[in-house]
Amino acid sequence: MLDSVMVIDDESSIRNAVEQWLSLSGFQVQLFSRAEECLAALPEHFAGVILSDVRMPGMDGLQLLAAVQKRDADLPVILLTGHGDVPMAVEAMRDGAYDFLEKPFSPETLLGSLRRALDKRRLVLENRALHELADNRAKLDATLLGVSRGLQTLRRQVLDLAKLPVNVLIRGETGSGKELVARCLHDFGPRAGKPFVALNCAAIPEQLFEAELFGHESGAFTGASGKRIGKLEYADGGTLFLDEIESMPLAQQVKLLRVLQEQKLERLGSNQSIRVDLRIVAATKPDLLDEARAGRFREDLAYRLNVAELRLPPLRDRREDIPLLFETFAHNAAQRLGRTFAPLTGAQLSHLLSHDWPGNVRELANVAERQVLGLDEPVTGIDPGQSLAAQQEAFEAHCLRAALTRNKGDVKAVLEELQLPRRTFNEKMQRHGLSREMFVSDS
Repeated sequence: MLDSVMVIDDESSIRNAVEQWLSLSGFQVQLFSRAEECLAALPEHFAGVILSDVRMPGMDGLQLLAAVQKRDADLPVILLTGHGDVPMAVEAMRDGAYDFLEKPFSPETLLGSLRRALDKRRLVLENRALHELADNRAKLDATLLGVSRGLQTLRRQVLDLAKLPVNVLIRGETGSGKELVARCLHDFGPRAGKPFVALNCAAIPEQLFEAELFGHESGAFTGASGKRIGKLEYADGGTLFLDEIESMPLAQQVKLLRVLQEQKLERLGSNQSIRVDLRIVAATKPDLLDEARAGRFREDLAYRLNVAELRLPPLRDRREDIPLLFETFAHNAAQRLGRTFAPLTGAQLSHLLSHDWPGNVRELANVAERQVLGLDEPVTGIDPGQSLAAQQEAFEAHCLRAALTRNKGDVKAVLEELQLPRRTFNEKMQRHGLSREMFVSDS
């Protein structure tokens, strides 16, 4: 990508000369005769430099500097000054200008100042990106809860895919959190400020599906008394989440495919094409290609939807996450209902770890709420299908995590509490995918 420079000067001869010098040196140049035009065109997180004359009609260079500083205090602004403006320019540098060049200046002087400013700008944006990534990781850790390796992998994949403009297919069992993952793909990406629209394909009668998806004009069919915006159009600029996509009628699959190909749709009862910009995140329990081979799903649509795939592990395959999830659900339910709940006993934890959880996280949340209400023991009707070794592994991971949490990541204190040799502790930490940094308090 070329280095970008916005040049503002009311004299066309200077603008043209600067453009020629910079273009020959590999810069991407935008020219403006007025500062107001530059501000209107200035993008957020501009990865370049502003080069502006000081004395101009309307907004002058110093006023432009002040306006830019309000938007982004780290965006370099280089001022071009006449001889009499030098004291003013020096004062402007104290107010945040990156540099000033006295007219007439040589191409070499200009290029040297620009390259230094661009180097600084790159460092600032890289630092911002790192901070944003760290913030997103912390927020995602608090949303997609779990310390298992499967959840750690899933969080990394979500952060990577969230920023990419590709459709995503989420595979997972009922109750495994597919909509929550879809929401994270939206919230941690560039479409976060736009609509997130969810549609359960299995919950809509086939005869109403097209109107729900595409919308309709008044009088398009019996009962269509007014214009209605469909889910596809409403999600314009954002994300459309299609849950249980395998239930979509074949006739609507053809029409959805056309929208994905052309980025346009027509409401029922209208011949006008409406352009839409949206990302599709679909969720399914079965393999869509298996459904296609059975004649229940279009293969071409399956490939369109499955540009990237996320697989959600069932709760029985990440049992070490159960104590954290249960305690979180119980705490949230207690706050919402104005109740209290006691910490898990060893026997209760054993029950939780031995249950097969066919309803996955949704079932666990329900059990936690019922316990807070005093309606049930933590788990009823347990089918302990897990081996003793597997239950011991999950319990060991819970004990390590609990000790690390109590001691805020202080390894020495954990070793004393659990009476473990350092080498044994390190081996167990590695086996369970744990690290000290996950438990260190920020306070």
